[in-house]
Amino acid sequence: MNARLQQHHLGGHPALRQPGLCPERGLCTGAIPHRPLECPSRGDAEPGPVASRRDAVPVQTAIADGVGMLTLDRPSRAHAYDEAHLLALRDGFRGLSESVSVVVIQSTGDRAFCGGADLKAMKQATPLDALDLLSQHVFSEIADSPIVSIAAVQGAAIAGGCELALACDLRIVGPNARFALPETALGLIPAAGGCTRLARLVGQSIARQVILAGTAISAMQAVAWGLATGDVTSDPHAAALRVARSVAQRDPVALRLAKNILGQDGRVESLQAERIAEAVLYGRKNRS
Repeated sequence: MNARLQQHHLGGHPALRQPGLCPERGLCTGAIPHRPLECPSRGDAEPGPVASRRDAVPVQTAIADGVGMLTLDRPSRAHAYDEAHLLALRDGFRGLSESVSVVVIQSTGDRAFCGGADLKAMKQATPLDALDLLSQHVFSEIADSPIVSIAAVQGAAIAGGCELALACDLRIVGPNARFALPETALGLIPAAGGCTRLARLVGQSIARQVILAGTAISAMQAVAWGLATGDVTSDPHAAALRVARSVAQRDPVALRLAKNILGQDGRVESLQAERIAEAVLYGRKNRS
């Protein structure tokens, strides 16, 4: 079966300094207070159990050719998430994991992969939210899952959206893909795994440029630096499905054991440090 991706226009994020982008659409941080998503069925894809829609924003799931597809579909806000959407993302991923060995995480449209945490939800965040950061827990569940995850990044992956892509095992990028972690400009840090995973994927030097100096990573740079798999492609969704079908042909037990060994990198302490630092920063903001 073929799973074709539908395209819709979405908002981007001001951190990329593109025209017509509104900061109210999506955020640049993965930290928000505590909720699943699923992917619209593509072509002949069989729809999976779809998580409930909250705020008319679906996360949709589907299965095609043994590949799970989880699609963010909140174009009016650059696929920014709040607690409900995080829980939908988690539940959608868990549901697919029961049936497949590989999941493609993608979003509709061509301007944004995910804009991170919703600014409206961020206004209510407290230090306690940061200490038990839902976005970090959800992204870590994806990263630590025995299921292989592939992010199809067709547009801007900002803050928490970048951290979602970093949590995946592989990333396929289109020409408009861009990765940015602008949290320090907002008095925060990338606490949903950004500080921890980016350095492990591309090295300390590049991670420091992105996190401390606000440098964005382009699609070509992502490929050159090993952050993205293969070449920049005009259709990252289709390319991600091709890679996923290849992965699905591999032995699931071998994949599970390989992921478990690759994940033994001592990142638990680093992730805990992210949450503690974010809690301190939340407290500062609440006092100001």
